[in-house]
Order: sequence, then structure tokens, then C-alpha cells
Amino acid sequence: MKKLENKVSLITGAGSGMGKAIALLFASEGSKIVATDIDQARLDALKAEIIQNGGQVFTLISDMAKEEDIENMIRGAVSTYGTLDILVNNAGIMDNFAPVAEVDNSIWEKVMKVNLDGPFKAMRAAVKIFLAKGSGIIINISSIGGINGARAGAAYTASKHALIGLTQNTGYMYSKSGIRCNAIAPGAVNTNIGETIDFSKVTALVNDRIMPGMALNPRTGEPSEIAKAALFLASEDSSFVNGEVLVVDGGWNAY
Repeated sequence: MKKLENKVSLITGAGSGMGKAIALLFASEGSKIVATDIDQARLDALKAEIIQNGGQVFTLISDMAKEEDIENMIRGAVSTYGTLDILVNNAGIMDNFAPVAEVDNSIWEKVMKVNLDGPFKAMRAAVKIFLAKGSGIIINISSIGGINGARAGAAYTASKHALIGLTQNTGYMYSKSGIRCNAIAPGAVNTNIGETIDFSKVTALVNDRIMPGMALNPRTGEPSEIAKAALFLASEDSSFVNGEVLVVDGGWNAY
């Protein structure tokens, strides 16, 4: 039997990178997929690939900075498949590596809306469904930037640290209700998140303090490697894992 047979999984940021890899792997393991993204063309390509491989998928445009989009995606999952079993908060954006004195309100608010507020609101809605059915799984894609202080700028770092705190609180608080909530902290992964960075705004201080540490990274990971970690956390293989942060970075964080 497939590991996610007949489970309904909602995956944000599923049009590319880690989200796409997670959606494809979950579908291959029998899950019915609800895939959201801000790019329709990428969603169309994902949908075609899943259907070609014999899977089931429902896609919709969703901006994690917009509460109405988050509500719509949760409703879409339930109206399409009747329930929700697994929520993967994958969508995220980077900052410009700016330290706190160089962060303007606009980038701070933008990063927090997508990386923290969006996952929080999705979790809040999903947990209500999970409580009613007595089971549910949440996987938050954080970052080693949520464990360390020099993998990104102040805004991204704060957002990913906060997401880990939210993960741990949720995992603990609902552990007696059949709900598990864990996070994955990827290292450098071959995705398109770099598209959200304005490298023209990277300052001399950043080049001096952060960039030397980047050279210590053993290698860049592939989205499929993160997807395998997500499958572990979504399946019964991790039935006793809750409120944890799984670092998947090739050993970079061990330095």
C-alpha cells in the first residue's frame, strides 16, 4: 500500500522547487493533491505531470500574503475532496540579506506576511478541520536560517525562527488530539527563491559578515531530497515525531 493512500494534501508554493517536488512525490504515494502557487503556468505544468502519472490534483492561485486566498485554498480542498489531512506550508520568500538597521518596513512586512502570517492563518484553519476529525499533519518548511543567525537577513531570519516556534507550540498543544506538526529546515537548495532577492541591495556589511559562511556549505541540495523528508513526516513512518525540526542541509549546520 502506498504511504499516503487517499490522503488529501494541500501544498503551498507547489509550482516549482521544493513544493513541486513534494506535490509530485506525495501524488506518487497515493495522495490527492491541492496545489497552490502565484504562477498559473507553473501550476498548469504541475497538474499535467501529476495527471500524466495517474494522480489526482486540484490547483488554484493563492498568495500567502492575502488572507482571502488562504481561506479559499482551505475551502477548495474541502469542497473538492471532502476533507484535508496534510498541510504543507512551503511557500516563502527571501529578503535582501539586510541586517536590522538596513531593513525598511516594506520588506519586513512583506516577508512576515508570506513566511509567517500566511502559514499561521493556514494552520489555524487546518487545525479546526483536524480537531473535528481527530487527526491531521502539518509540515512547515522553515530553514537553517530559522536556527542560525547568519544565513539571511534580519527579516527572513526572524520569520523562520518564528515559524519554528509556531511549529513547536502547535505540535505540543495538539499532541493529544491526533495532530502532528513538524518543520523541515533545509539548507541551500536548488530552487527559484533567488528570484525574490534584489542582489543590488546586498551591502558591504553583508558581504563581510554573511557571505564567507556560505562557502562552508558542503553542497547544494535538490528539491527531491527535501520532498523525501516531507514524505517521512507526512506518513506513519514518523508517527512518534511531533514538534520537531528536521534539518536537511548536507551537514552545513553541523559546522
